[in-house]
Amino acid sequence: MLSEQSAVTVRATLPAVGGALGAITERFYAGLFAARPELLRDLFNRGNQAAGTQRQALAGSIAAFATHLLDRPEQRPDAMLQRIAHKHASLGVTPEQYGLVHEHLFAAIAEVLGDAVTPEVAAAWDEVYWLMANALIAVEKRLSEESGGPAWRTWEVVERVPETADVVTFRLRPTGGGPVRDFLAGQYVSVCVALPDGARQIRQYSLSGAPGPLLRQISVKRVHGDGAPDGEVSNHLHARVREGDVLELSEPYGDLVLDTDPDTPLLLASAGIGVTPMAAMLAHLAGSGHRAPVTVVHGDRSPDTHALRTDHEAYAAKLPDSAVHLWYEQDAPSGTHSGLVDLTGVPVAPGTRAYLCGPLPFMRAVRAQLIAKGVAPADIHYEVFGPDLWLAGRP
Repeated sequence: MLSEQSAVTVRATLPAVGGALGAITERFYAGLFAARPELLRDLFNRGNQAAGTQRQALAGSIAAFATHLLDRPEQRPDAMLQRIAHKHASLGVTPEQYGLVHEHLFAAIAEVLGDAVTPEVAAAWDEVYWLMANALIAVEKRLSEESGGPAWRTWEVVERVPETADVVTFRLRPTGGGPVRDFLAGQYVSVCVALPDGARQIRQYSLSGAPGPLLRQISVKRVHGDGAPDGEVSNHLHARVREGDVLELSEPYGDLVLDTDPDTPLLLASAGIGVTPMAAMLAHLAGSGHRAPVTVVHGDRSPDTHALRTDHEAYAAKLPDSAVHLWYEQDAPSGTHSGLVDLTGVPVAPGTRAYLCGPLPFMRAVRAQLIAKGVAPADIHYEVFGPDLWLAGRP
């Protein structure tokens, strides 16, 4: 994929560029938003920008892509590209915006690295960028065509259900009627809201169930900043959105979806609000006649904070061969475990395919335990809520 001459240059400069990517991405976003402030107001997550997590995720994805090109030149890192492309398609990112990103990213590279950016170095990294950008553009175009609908559609809230003190389920139907496309269990939608300051902010929320053929369902956790700003959109939805209000939703996207036959053993592991895609997966399995063992693992602070617990256990009970293992840090009732998730005593069937969703430390710990139990790394799939800091090597 990468030309031989550029591969030599990228390999020689990757340590220097990789080491400076934090500064480069910081300067990139500063330049981009100075030139196009509407992108920060109406497209990018302002909370992630303030926390620096989006910069870390961008740096990690560039470094991971370049490293993959060098180590495995015969194949693209499709898993990474698919995850990014689904997110971009759900946000409505356009091909033209990749040119804008290129302009400001390479200006930042030149500013941070100075004279080290020779024409040869610039050309090599330009090739890396466009290999990644063009691959994403192609995948995003295909995903948007497959969605079959407009980028945004208005939906009315028809039911609001408190799940816990900080989690609310919203059930929505399209305004004006019309068909509701099927989704794959595990997928999410983007939700766009107008905030009091005029910003149009977008967040992704997993579809936590299929309450009816003409409805969508999302379950939203209110994000407390704990020293940082509270989540803008989650708090807006909790405080201001009631039955009869209207939201803008994208079509469903996301690559953490069940890809299995009824005879494949499964393990669904979640923590906290990571339960939302797992609840949808369990509902699908219960309704589709899945025959193989299904192991359900969940960790939470307490039973009172375990959102969708009734659904979680009820769908698992409908399966012919299932086991539910719950861990609570506080107030663990009889039949559950105290503390953090520990798979030491959990049987894992040979050939198990695992799906993980929750905080990164949780997913990394569960992944390591599964590999130690013989689960193939290729059979462990995950979803990160927010910027994918797994690629950036962050806890």
